[in-house]
Amino acid sequence: MRKQKGFSLIELLIVVAIILIIAAIAIPNLLRSRMSANESAAASSLRTLNTTEVTYQTSYPASGYAPNLKTLGPNGIDCSVPANVTSTSACLIDNILGCASATACPKGQYNYAIVSTAAAVPYPDYTASAWPLSAQAGSKSYCSMPDAVVRFEQKVETALVNLAACNTPANFNPLAN
Repeated sequence: MRKQKGFSLIELLIVVAIILIIAAIAIPNLLRSRMSANESAAASSLRTLNTTEVTYQTSYPASGYAPNLKTLGPNGIDCSVPANVTSTSACLIDNILGCASATACPKGQYNYAIVSTAAAVPYPDYTASAWPLSAQAGSKSYCSMPDAVVRFEQKVETALVNLAACNTPANFNPLAN
C-alpha cells in the first residue's frame, strides 16, 4: 500500500470551516471595538475642546469664548512665532481639529464643530459637538457647553447641535466619567 502525502479534501474543508466560524465570531467584535474606540476618542476630544475654550476665555477675556474651531486653531498662521498668536488664531488646538472650515472639522471618524448663540464679540457661550462620519464609525453623538459636561445621545446626529438641544435631558444625557 502506498503512503498518502498531504491532506485529504475532508481535512482541508474542516480547517476552512473552523476558520470561517472563528471569523464569524471575531469580526463583529472587532467592529464593535473599533466603534467604541471612535466614540471614546470623540468624547476625549470634546473634553479637550472644553479645556481649550476655558484657556481661550482666560487669555482673551474681551472676546469671551471662541465662536468656532478655526479661532482656536492656527487659522493659517505659523504658531511657532509668538507674535502671530492672536484672538482670531489662538493656536490652542492643532490644524486638524481647528481646521479652516466654516461648518465642521473631521478628525478620525467624527466631525467636530463649535457654535455660539451670540453673533458678535464677546461670545458668552459655546456648544461643542461631535457626530460620526457614518453609522459604522459610531452610534453616539456628543455635545458640551460651558459647564464642561460632555453629553451624549444614542442616536446619530447628522449635523452640529445647538445649545438648547444639548441642554435638554430628553435629548442628551451626561456622560459618566
